[in-house]
Amino acid sequence: MRLVVDLNRCQGYAQCAFLAPDVFAMHGDEGLLYDPQAEEAQRERLAQAAAACPVQAILVDDLDRDRDLARAAEARDA
Repeated sequence: MRLVVDLNRCQGYAQCAFLAPDVFAMHGDEGLLYDPQAEEAQRERLAQAAAACPVQAILVDDLDRDRDLARAAEARDA
């Protein structure tokens, strides 16, 4: 999965580091370090971290694609 964090938007609340510590880590008080190529095993934690970000600075490409595919399937089945 490809992970992108808008570091200009990030305010260092560290919710992501709490929810997905294998992917995100705080460096000092406000610096965020992260793995842009997160492993598939981290999918659920990344979804939680992205949802918990108070400024919505986290984008996970595959999560957005999966959501769009699910919506398309629901529309097709309706």
